[in-house]
Amino acid sequence: MPPLPRDFFARDTLQVARDLLGQVLVRLLDGERLSGRIVEVEAYIGEDDLASHARFGRTSRNEAMYGPPGHAYVYQIYGLHHCLNIVTEAEGFPAAVLIRALEPLEGLEQMRQRRGVADPVLLTAGPARLCQAMEIDRRLDKADMCAPDAVLFVDAGAPVPDDQVATGPRVGVQGDLRARTVPWRFYIRDHPCVSGRRTTRDVR
Repeated sequence: MPPLPRDFFARDTLQVARDLLGQVLVRLLDGERLSGRIVEVEAYIGEDDLASHARFGRTSRNEAMYGPPGHAYVYQIYGLHHCLNIVTEAEGFPAAVLIRALEPLEGLEQMRQRRGVADPVLLTAGPARLCQAMEIDRRLDKADMCAPDAVLFVDAGAPVPDDQVATGPRVGVQGDLRARTVPWRFYIRDHPCVSGRRTTRDVR
C-alpha cells in the first residue's frame, strides 16, 4: 500500500487521530523496514489545549508543531526518551497526533536488539518504547513524512471499524480539567499492545 499523502494529515486533528488507527508506521533503517500497525494515539490541538506543548506559544522545541502537516514532531522527555508526533491541520496552527503504541509487524529482530526484550507485546507498547525500537529521535524532528525519499512515513493499512475503537482521557497529562478529561486518546479496544489507562467510551 502507498504512504499516506499530505492531505490525509491536513484535516481536523481528531479525525486524523481516529483514522490513524490501523495504519502502518514505517522506519527505513540500515537497509531494512521496521514497521508496526498503529493501535493507540493521542491528539493535541492548539495553544488553548493546556496539555499541549503549544500552550506557551511557539518555541524552538515545538517549532515543528507549527509547520506543514505530515511532518514529524519528535521531542525528548526526562532527558532520555523520545516521542513521535505527526503534525496535522494547516501550517501555522499547532496541532499534532502522538503515536502511543504499535503492533510490531516488520524488523522485530532489530527492535528486540534495541529494546533488550523478546516479548513482541513489549517492543512498541508505549511512545518511548516504539521510538527506541525504531530508532526515532530528535534527528527526525521536522522530517517530512510525505516526501518520496522519506525514511519515516505512514503506509496505508486496514481501516478499523468504529465498534473496535474506544476513546478516553490522554495519559499522564497536566493542565486544567478540560485538558485532563477530553477523550482525545484513541485506541483499538482490547488490543494487547495498547499502553496506558483503559478508562474509555465508545466512538460512535
